Amino acid sequence: METILNILQKFSNIPQESLERFVGKLQETNIPKGGFLIREGEICDRLSFIQKGFVRSYYFKDNKDITISFSMQGEFIASMASFISQKPSYETIEALEHCHLYQISYQDLMDLFEKDSHLEHLYRLILEQYYVALEEHLIFSKFKTAKERYLELMENQPHIIQKAAVGQIASYLDMSLETLSRIRASI
Repeated sequence: METILNILQKFSNIPQESLERFVGKLQETNIPKGGFLIREGEICDRLSFIQKGFVRSYYFKDNKDITISFSMQGEFIASMASFISQKPSYETIEALEHCHLYQISYQDLMDLFEKDSHLEHLYRLILEQYYVALEEHLIFSKFKTAKERYLELMENQPHIIQKAAVGQIASYLDMSLETLSRIRASI
């Protein structure tokens, strides 16, 4: 619980009482490797903080598994579109290794917002961080060559290369497995 409190304290000007109120609503859970935080078609009713572990978000298109993102220790994760809208998710979030999580339910979060505007501000900051990461990945995948994408991943997020399967990495980088293999062989 200490790790999440330390991370939340880095967000600007959130009073300690508000952070403690938020942390007090968190529920601890474990997801085994290969388990799911949410599956496509389910409603995401929990925002999770990864205390320990590594997950990937993906969806299926034309019977292909398309990796959207990877998240690890110290990050929040949810099927955000589903969590915000409370409609069924288009994505699945899978634990790629054993995960120790702290979760807050959608309803508990909404109840906290009614009582504490500082927590609404905190949530907005978390969503902004999520949005920036999503936009950076979109730009990263659309405006760089396949080799540039892989080299940047190696430099900025080597943990993904160390922990994810090669096919998942290729999908995340929006390239074929063959292209990724050629790039890796040329480095």
